[in-house]
Amino acid sequence: MHWFQCGWDSKILRRKKGEDGRVGFLWGVLVWLALAIAAGVPSAGQELSALARLDVARSFIRADGIGVTVQLALSQPVPWRVVTLDEPPRVVLDFREVDFGRAVAGFMATGAVQDVRTGALRPGWSRMVLELTAPFAVRSATMDTAAGGAVVTVTLAAVSQAVFAATVSPADVAGWDLGKPAAVERAKRRQTGEAPLVVVLDPGHGGIDPGAERNGQSEAGLMLTFSRSLREALVRAGMTVVMTREQDAFVPLETRISVARAAGADAFLSLHADAIAEGVARGATVYTLSDTATDAASEALAERHDRADLLAGVDLSGQDDLIAGVLMDMARVETGPRADRLADALVGAIKQAKLDMHKRPRLGAAFSVLKSPDIPSVLLELGFLSSARDMANLQDTGWRDRMVGAIVSALQTWAVADAAEAVLLRQ
Repeated sequence: MHWFQCGWDSKILRRKKGEDGRVGFLWGVLVWLALAIAAGVPSAGQELSALARLDVARSFIRADGIGVTVQLALSQPVPWRVVTLDEPPRVVLDFREVDFGRAVAGFMATGAVQDVRTGALRPGWSRMVLELTAPFAVRSATMDTAAGGAVVTVTLAAVSQAVFAATVSPADVAGWDLGKPAAVERAKRRQTGEAPLVVVLDPGHGGIDPGAERNGQSEAGLMLTFSRSLREALVRAGMTVVMTREQDAFVPLETRISVARAAGADAFLSLHADAIAEGVARGATVYTLSDTATDAASEALAERHDRADLLAGVDLSGQDDLIAGVLMDMARVETGPRADRLADALVGAIKQAKLDMHKRPRLGAAFSVLKSPDIPSVLLELGFLSSARDMANLQDTGWRDRMVGAIVSALQTWAVADAAEAVLLRQ
């Protein structure tokens, strides 16, 4: 493992290389006095707030042919760290806590950095991820607090793949924000209608992963707003509702499934609103899990959803062992048809409410968020942000109320039929 350590020296936090001379994990922890000056010290028992804001005008990412320089001007110093990750090569900067704002993308133009993500990672922490076009190792990392506020400067040097691989942080460091697996003593039996239906709502994306963005609106924000309205309606209908996120925060895909299992979910509904770069598409689409995507567009959509986790530093692909995979496939023999019937009920209810649906309303793809083997799971694309009509609908209270009503009706219809089947199977 490779460490960057920071110390207090003439108001500059300087990198000190480890004895092995290798690069890796940096924690820049400012002393309480610095935080007191910058943010004010609260009374005992209060939580210290260290929210800093990014000054875009004094911030940049530049490439000079042999390396990359990242300069981030902050309104105040905050604890931070930097790690490197591979496949694809990335540099990850974590802060406690920075408001990057929506203007951050304006200064990220450089051929060496092909993608940049910023946003909330977990409560109290923010993350910036730079996806690189080639291997670059961290050459230096400093925080200068001499002139008021703070200026973080990270320089990257081009290196060979072998050298870069030696600097990559271990998986447990990269995925430090992952939730613990649900502690489930025994598998939950199928619902029979004797208890309230437990529904887990999954507002897509969030935090560092805003999802699709159009005209100042993000998929993450629109889905959170819609999910809150849907939760209220489901609760009024007598159901128990749990949400995978309650705020604009990043939640890894595997954690979303773990939340559903911990809640004892009877059904899992992931909510999204995609955008397409080419062509015209509008209307709602309902997806169920399929190893083979229904079409190329569905396959590309599933890849984009999973890519958000990868860019955020979480890569859990290939983690299933052979025996576990076989057992999960066996469980899906029962769960899969139940998910299909839930998807069909959603399509029927949305059409009955005379709401727009895509020309192919029922599709399948390998969405990781739908891979729970024991919970009927569907993904509902409410529309396309690339469609002016769909965008207007998603921001219209009346349209949202009609869509919420259709989803509630679909879940009620499905729950009755699903419970009746469960009773027959037990007899």
